[in-house]
Amino acid sequence: MKNQILIITYYWPPAGGPGVQRWLKFAKYLPDFGFEPIVYCPENPSYPMIDDSLNDEVSEDIKVIKQPISEPYRFASLLSKQGSKQISSGVIPKKKKQSFVQKLMLYVRGNFFIPDARKNWVQPSVAFLSSYIQEHNISTIITTGPPHSLHLIGLQLKAKLGVKWLADFRDPWTTIGYHKDLKLSKISEERHVQLESQVLQSADEIIVTSENTKQEFLTKTSKPIIVITNGYDTHSIERPIKDKAFTLAHIGTLLSERDPKHLWQALNELINENERFRTHFKLKLIGVVSENVLQSLHDFGLKTYIENLGYVSHAEAIKAQMASRVLLMVEINSEDSKVIIPGKLFEYISSGTPIIAVGPKGSDVENIIKSTNTGHYFFYDDKFKIKAQLLVLFESYLTNSLSVNAIGLEQYSRKALTGKLSNLLEKR
Repeated sequence: MKNQILIITYYWPPAGGPGVQRWLKFAKYLPDFGFEPIVYCPENPSYPMIDDSLNDEVSEDIKVIKQPISEPYRFASLLSKQGSKQISSGVIPKKKKQSFVQKLMLYVRGNFFIPDARKNWVQPSVAFLSSYIQEHNISTIITTGPPHSLHLIGLQLKAKLGVKWLADFRDPWTTIGYHKDLKLSKISEERHVQLESQVLQSADEIIVTSENTKQEFLTKTSKPIIVITNGYDTHSIERPIKDKAFTLAHIGTLLSERDPKHLWQALNELINENERFRTHFKLKLIGVVSENVLQSLHDFGLKTYIENLGYVSHAEAIKAQMASRVLLMVEINSEDSKVIIPGKLFEYISSGTPIIAVGPKGSDVENIIKSTNTGHYFFYDDKFKIKAQLLVLFESYLTNSLSVNAIGLEQYSRKALTGKLSNLLEKR
């Protein structure tokens, strides 16, 4: 009989976006390593994005148990449907452009729902899972956040039943980018720090997705911390024909703070200075894009070059990665963002399409792109370097020689990463 592992997650198909991919893929490959994953998730969640195609990736061999959840976003949507959807997905408008209703929603979210808006699921889940774990003789549980309230389920189950508990942090807690935008009172800030500390001190093992997050957590706990990044998976999607235009494609959410004006300026100059670039260039945006970023693009004269496709299914996103000429990745230019490695990066590096990335100095993303030889990483103020590299890529496009010679990708395959996780689960 395979070892049963209980995975407690908020995001599960048909949830769209990056949050669902990590444990969907771990659950897919864990049986190959002798483990039987049991997934516990909400029955009626308020997912900001839906991707029904991901249901096809859930094996019939995976047991999924669901319990109802009560979320405030349903009530918040009565005040502002768009505002509640944006906040639930992490797209927070700049302070100067926040309406009164948005400011109120952020204050309530930050100070009345600690650690997050899914906190009301904690106690019902602990009550249900306490019986379930004992009835099915489960000895190991995994919680994954955000939402970090799910770690409080693990915290209580650990104290109550003494199970082995692995806490998986896909993103940091108190240093995550949007945390400072929640209009927290001093008492609320202290409560977040206290809960984070309890989780980090109580879990048997801490899993993080980046080396920078590990270094942060090492200052907060003496518990073992292991880095297991996100990754890419094999797929049967046929490689499409490359776009006819010189497409620079950003796939994913472009938050208000992901607004590299020097990049937009470099593109503007290339369009004005190079007739061939002007004729062939297209900026493809796939996913949620904030109004602030769209305004910046318009201010730099790029409006007529934008192809804004909105949210697409994961399969369509994979096709777009392979069909585009160059992939764009933008991270917030802040110290906190150094620890963020977007899940799409690993699909980017396996797509065979060169990457232009813009972000803060010293980030894990920079190290991965350089070590895999899959693209170029720039800082926000590197306008001249960005412009020069875009021109090099464009010249290669014109001669049909634009390619990638990637190295060392296997370590980031979902199956290899699941093997790393299985070694952790086998520890006693």
